[in-house]
Order: sequence, then C-alpha cells, then structure tokens
Amino acid sequence: MRGRVVCSKAGRDKGKFMVIVGSSDSHFYLCDGKERPLERPKSKIRKHIQFTNCVFEEKQFLTNKSLRRALAEYRSKDGQMQEED
Repeated sequence: MRGRVVCSKAGRDKGKFMVIVGSSDSHFYLCDGKERPLERPKSKIRKHIQFTNCVFEEKQFLTNKSLRRALAEYRSKDGQMQEED
C-alpha cells in the first residue's frame, strides 16, 4: 500500500490527494508534503479515503518537495483526463 495515491472523502482535507506513507491495523498514514509533511502524517480510517490506481515509486516521496511535485503532476494529468471525457 505504501506509495498509493488516495483522495480524502471526509474531514477538512476532503477532496485532496495524498500518498500513503504507512499503515496500522485500522488506519492509514497520509502525507501531501505541505499541510501534512512527512514528519507529521495524517491518520485516517479506510472508509474516509478513496483509493486511486496510481502508485508512486519510493524516490517520488522521499522529501516533502518531491512529494508536492509528484502530486502536482498527478493532479494535472488527472485534470486532463477528466477534460477529455
């Protein structure tokens, strides 16, 4: 699961894309590199996130800067795909 891009379905961050950086029995730990840096991941339960088919490589989320860049590229590609539909 580590590296999978997810979208938040509940809370103040609803609709934002984040990356799974860890997990426990019932929670996933998510980061976006800005509001939720790698040093302070957000804990969410499974029903509050929507999984995407995109999985980042480890090097794409080693630092907060690289994570922000990777998510920005993902959002721009996702937006282009929605415009085509």
